[in-house]
Amino acid sequence: MNSVSQRLAELGIELPSVPPPAAKYIPAIRTGQLVYTSGQLPTVDDVLPAAGKVGAEVTAEDAAGYARTCALNALAAVHDLVGIDSVVRVVKLLGFVASTPDFTEQPAVINGASELLVEVFGEAGAHARSAVGVAVLPLNAPVEIEMIVEIR
Repeated sequence: MNSVSQRLAELGIELPSVPPPAAKYIPAIRTGQLVYTSGQLPTVDDVLPAAGKVGAEVTAEDAAGYARTCALNALAAVHDLVGIDSVVRVVKLLGFVASTPDFTEQPAVINGASELLVEVFGEAGAHARSAVGVAVLPLNAPVEIEMIVEIR
């Protein structure tokens, strides 16, 4: 069986550097066999690629891509703390979508993150999940993701 890092290489995915915290918190914390990540924005090289609400300034399709980036940033935080190959399974994903009041496709947006996790971890990437619409996110980001993973 391939390791997670081997699977990432096969997929051509490189984990980014852990984005620096925007306030007084740490990117991830371990308690027992679980790692909880802080909310991760879709930053790439410390730059937010888009701002605004899904359903107005940001399309649902673009937001799904940003959710994928958020998940990569969360995996980077896990990797930085315990090493990506120590992950046994993804337990829970919580996705926030800054959206217009009439936008109701938050689950489709967060699928961008969920699909990545299954692609990387296979069955161990299937997870419990919530996809929540919110009025605004930090830095006017369209999407934010946090996750819980079980480790060895």
